[in-house]
Amino acid sequence: METKPARVRILDAAHELMLTVGLARATTKEIARAAGCSEAALYKYFDSKEELFVRVLDERLPRLAPLLDGLSTEPGQGTLEGNLTEIARRAALFYEQSFPIAASLYAETQLKQRHYDTLRAIGSGPHLPIQGLDAYLRAEQRAGRVRAGADTYAAASLLLGACAHRAYAYDAVASDERPPVDEFAARLTRTLLGGIRVAGRP
Repeated sequence: METKPARVRILDAAHELMLTVGLARATTKEIARAAGCSEAALYKYFDSKEELFVRVLDERLPRLAPLLDGLSTEPGQGTLEGNLTEIARRAALFYEQSFPIAASLYAETQLKQRHYDTLRAIGSGPHLPIQGLDAYLRAEQRAGRVRAGADTYAAASLLLGACAHRAYAYDAVASDERPPVDEFAARLTRTLLGGIRVAGRP
């Protein structure tokens, strides 16, 4: 059986440990042990646990940035409703899978600060999807499919904010059942479009 490359094994192990014990308790030593390599080998690929966490989010969870970049580059493709529904679906899945990993960030001030320092250093951060969706909506606005004067930044914040809220809002419900992601994305998109779509346009 072919052995996975060390970097892949490290990412797999980090993802699993961050899900099961949380980011705060998943040490680089434990991640390296689970990946079958030394801690020194881990640091050949990743500068810190914080960078490793960002790479887990980027490479192991549903990806939103490539979708937004592609749509912004070529507005007018597909239907506005279909595109936004797919964005909402992928965002809802991303936040659902990332929230259990990231939750411990907010319990430790120093860990949170190191994480944000790393995000700034590598040009990443949770604000980027909002900016990316805003850019896409502005491109569609220029193409005539989003109403002139519509607040695209507010629309982007509303859509992604609802997707993030879905990730934790139902943990207190006895059944722990979130709204099904496909239905949730479709309903959210239809409601949002009522405020920004040009009348009579798909």
